[in-house]
Amino acid sequence: MSTPPTPNGNRRGRTLAASAEDRVYPQDPRPREGAPDVLVIVLDDLGFAQIGAFGSDIATPNMDRLAAGGLRYNRFHVTAMCSPTRASLLTGRNHHAVGLGFLVDMPLAYPGYNCRLPKSAAPLPRVLKDAGYSTLAVGKWHMTPRWERSAAGPFDRWPLGYGFERFYGFLQGDANHWAPELVCDNHYTEPPAGPEDGYHLSEDLVDTAQRMILDQKQAAPGKPYFMYLPFGAMHSPHHVAPEWVEPYRGKFDGGWERWREETFARQVAAGIVPEGTELPERPPWIQEWDALDADDRRMFARMQEVYAGFLTHTDAQIGRLLDFLERTGRLDNTLVMLMSDNGASAEGGQLGTVNEHRFSSRMGDSTERNIADLENWGGPDTYPHYAWGWAWAGNTPLRLWKRYTWLGGTRAPLIVHWPDGIAARGEIRNQLTHAVDLMPTILEACGLGMPDVVDGVAQQEVDGRSLIGTFSNPDAESPRETQYFEMLGSRSIIHGEWKATTDHVSRGVLDEERLLLGSRDFATDRWSLFNLAEDFAEARDLADEHPELVEKLEDLWFDEAERNHVLPLDDTMQERLAALIFPMYGLQPRGTYLPGGGPVHEESLPPLFGGFTLTADVEVPDEGAEGVLCAFGDLTGGFVLRAADGRLSFTCSRAGEVDRVTADAPLAPGRRVVGVRYRPGTETPGTLSLLDDGTEIASAPLGGPWPVAFQHGGAGLSVGKDHGLPVDRAYSPPNRWTGTLHKVEIDTAAVPEPDLDTALRTALHSD
Repeated sequence: MSTPPTPNGNRRGRTLAASAEDRVYPQDPRPREGAPDVLVIVLDDLGFAQIGAFGSDIATPNMDRLAAGGLRYNRFHVTAMCSPTRASLLTGRNHHAVGLGFLVDMPLAYPGYNCRLPKSAAPLPRVLKDAGYSTLAVGKWHMTPRWERSAAGPFDRWPLGYGFERFYGFLQGDANHWAPELVCDNHYTEPPAGPEDGYHLSEDLVDTAQRMILDQKQAAPGKPYFMYLPFGAMHSPHHVAPEWVEPYRGKFDGGWERWREETFARQVAAGIVPEGTELPERPPWIQEWDALDADDRRMFARMQEVYAGFLTHTDAQIGRLLDFLERTGRLDNTLVMLMSDNGASAEGGQLGTVNEHRFSSRMGDSTERNIADLENWGGPDTYPHYAWGWAWAGNTPLRLWKRYTWLGGTRAPLIVHWPDGIAARGEIRNQLTHAVDLMPTILEACGLGMPDVVDGVAQQEVDGRSLIGTFSNPDAESPRETQYFEMLGSRSIIHGEWKATTDHVSRGVLDEERLLLGSRDFATDRWSLFNLAEDFAEARDLADEHPELVEKLEDLWFDEAERNHVLPLDDTMQERLAALIFPMYGLQPRGTYLPGGGPVHEESLPPLFGGFTLTADVEVPDEGAEGVLCAFGDLTGGFVLRAADGRLSFTCSRAGEVDRVTADAPLAPGRRVVGVRYRPGTETPGTLSLLDDGTEIASAPLGGPWPVAFQHGGAGLSVGKDHGLPVDRAYSPPNRWTGTLHKVEIDTAAVPEPDLDTALRTALHSD
């Protein structure tokens, strides 16, 4: 006979009931008591002098409010371009040292340029998440390599793969602010509204940021968060509603030289620029305002009016977020850092443009073309960028602009606001600082150190140093004595009070290639020398007086370059083509696309510029064909195959230059295969032909070369409908196909070699 179990045991006498001693609670990380929330705001292509706190007369009351309640750093440096600066900010390392020496749009098979953060450089969101922070990102990403940005991933280099728990924004280098290609976490999503409903990306980003913070605080009130908020503004396209522009009408009629001089006077009076600073003269490639004709002056002034309205609108969104934090009682213990990723952008060239895609499509621009859209400038039918005279003025008093390692490219505004952690109000700090310093600063403010090992991988040296000491001590030592710079062959180095800078002119912006003075060959590059302790703006070249110091600094630059994987230097397309990292499965010559899915990212499509046949297997209803079979991009650049009044048509917009071919007769009812074929010509751009069951039913010449890239901000192929903005004003999205659509196929026969020269221009204009 078996022994019955005891009340607290089994038949063998072992205890089944739990006791307090048996409990093992997980030791989840928790930030220190009182650890701050962290908000990092990154503005894109904002010049040193373009916000009020740094001398501008453009209304930026909310950014100025942060500056008045905190600190301004007037010797803060970045890398001169977007992706590299973001890599430095989020890793605390120099950009080449973590594979982001250039744009993620052109990953190269060299350690400094492969666009893949090494496992030895765990990024800030991962470190903070492991320490118990919530990690949230809203806005521009631009750290995912080309060919990894489709719905298939891989997702390791999307925001969630780098340690963010939530993401809402866009992956490319820029976005249409009226109709962006948006991502939520690890999937593409549609904007909540369209421009006809008053939608604007900057407003959507702040709405989402508030919602993320509110959800997080209501779910876990004591848990701090890290919010990364990189706006698409102030990058082109300069999109803003007219009511924000109207207050600036006539304000810039005096021109960029006068605005620059007045801004410089305000900077010196405010102490943001030291007394005794010399304002460099206007370079010969910047047009003299008073020598321009009336139409040029009218058009250029309007460009700056729209830019100013765009900036004030962006500032208002920042103000909404600050008001929200104040209303919820969180602002005082939020470490807010506001910065720009590089100097003002000159990618609008000498004349500016109503549609920046014209540059990457190698299409000329003119004041006559621009002025035709003067009153629409900044609206949904435009993709505008201002003339480079305003970029030059926007970096006052510094020389050159984005993409160059002169101070106009590498010195940017930085504002730090943290009432609970910074006693100073409205003060200026002049220590030599860099984007790599922000991660160590944030970690120290949060009571954390950089881990030595993450996921079993030893972590490489952090190049940045914390700025916490400068919060309370205006005379604190600079976090470093030496900092190198390199971008597209432009090179410079700061060591102590000295800076050496080359005159190398990079490729990619047509007007710069044509007009800028300087060297186009590494062998003939000249190093200039400046004493930054006495010359804030690189105005007085002392190279001829100290040739031995120039040689020493050049050698030091090479030492830093070798240590950080900067070499090999290259500014030729042939070498970049040879080193380009292609997609794992190659460039596909054919593709089949079914209705029901989301837009197919352009990097997943066969390359079309070498010729293609695009067909749709459809059933035409008895009442006649109507609607979009497939569409890509919009009126500023894209194509659409559709039917209207029963007739098949194809429209291609080459940066706003529209080519259209339409059949003479309606499609007959029933199942059929319809489409379009593009055949490039040997001496002409080629021909577009409409097809009905293999028979050519209409044709028309293409007015110019088929674009290598239609949209700087990326786009997707929609099947059975359109999304976003239309390619042709003759319809409004979604304009769904009214019959049955079985599939769409694209066949390019042979895959053409990538046009790297155009790809570089596209990448530069999208950054």
